[in-house]
Amino acid sequence: MESKKLTFTETIDLRNKYIGKSCELFYKKNPLKIIRGQAQYLYDQDGREYLDCINNVAHVGHCHPDVVRAGIEQMQQLNTNSRFLHDNLVVCAEKLVSKMPESLSVCFFVNSGSEANDLALRLARQHTGNTDVITLDHAYHGHLTSLIDISPYKLNLPGAPKKPDHVHIAPVPDIYRGKIRADDHPDEDMGKLYALEVKKIIDENVIGQRGQQVCAFIAESLQSCGGQIILPHNYLRDVYTYVREAGGVCIADEVQVGFGRSGTHYWAFEIDGPDVLPDIVTIGKPMGNGHPVAAVITTEAVARSFEATGIQYFNTYGGNPVSCAIAIAVMTAVDEEQLVDNAKDVGGYLLSELENMQRRFPDVIGDVRGVGLFVGVELIKDPKTKTPATAETRDVVDRMKNEFRILVSSDGPDVNVIKLKPPMVFSRANADRFLKAFKTLISEIRTQRFQLL
Repeated sequence: MESKKLTFTETIDLRNKYIGKSCELFYKKNPLKIIRGQAQYLYDQDGREYLDCINNVAHVGHCHPDVVRAGIEQMQQLNTNSRFLHDNLVVCAEKLVSKMPESLSVCFFVNSGSEANDLALRLARQHTGNTDVITLDHAYHGHLTSLIDISPYKLNLPGAPKKPDHVHIAPVPDIYRGKIRADDHPDEDMGKLYALEVKKIIDENVIGQRGQQVCAFIAESLQSCGGQIILPHNYLRDVYTYVREAGGVCIADEVQVGFGRSGTHYWAFEIDGPDVLPDIVTIGKPMGNGHPVAAVITTEAVARSFEATGIQYFNTYGGNPVSCAIAIAVMTAVDEEQLVDNAKDVGGYLLSELENMQRRFPDVIGDVRGVGLFVGVELIKDPKTKTPATAETRDVVDRMKNEFRILVSSDGPDVNVIKLKPPMVFSRANADRFLKAFKTLISEIRTQRFQLL
């Protein structure tokens, strides 16, 4: 039976009536009603096409036919919980583990990145016997209570809950605008300098003030909500060393950036070399291309500690046959369509062109950073003071949608970073379309500033 089609106004009215007001929309002043997606494009109720530059969930493209087919075919046969034997669960686990370093060999399936990070904390606490967690400023790890506690992206907001005493916030290693800036330390190893900030927290706060050992250090391998931050070379390597010396384990949050988005490696923690080896990896979002499926991958040692509690771990939907069929299809598409290579090629081209644009407009574009199809463009008002161009960034986001039908978003502590993390099928032609529109708006910003002088 076909469901009733609502008008745009009816949809808005029903949303306002029944949906919590804290569930915000993109483009609040002029929201989009999207009814169809295909590859890197979205379509509204009037059939207008939009280039999607922000949807890292639809990893292999919206409504990828092989992924859709896998879900439909399995749903027609069976969907039940993982307490029954089923091939899809073990085949999916085997495929995931095959893409991990050898020591990461035990899987737990869940439904979302938030569930994955919550379980990762449970594993860490059981394995270490400790409670103190170190997280990065501006980080976001999920919406569960346990994760809001370690997500300064939310804790820093007015009305947010108080940070627990066992949570310690390290400076985000933002070499452009952070506590330690590359401009001030041109000849120093920025990764090592920022890693020493974590060691200071361990020595002074965890061990010194609280008399504790570390439970875990958790960080996104590439920080997204914090403003598309690329961790400097040697940072994770040194931090992982300091954390382990203090009795802790290291959690790599790959929920947003895994499955080849970096363009060089399947997992973003691998970018800095084989010495960066987490104890626990959490994955989600792109794993199901929009279907709710996620996982935690850890070592035999950590898994054995969890088993020693004698408490069974059971997740009703985690690892169900349909979810696993879809995840297998996603990984197959990444491999067969060479989407990691595409991320490297298109992302490298996009980054290079944006860097050229920055050199032309240094008074508007303060920084360009990224790897693969994970790119951030920081807009400023003044290159000397680096004053964030927050209002102008918001205007760019709106005008890209309204005038060019290109969907981008903004984030970072000052909400002045244009975020690009499109589906992995994004092409050079798509990049050129974005670049042409973006250049037009950046040129206008400069012109308007000169007119005000």
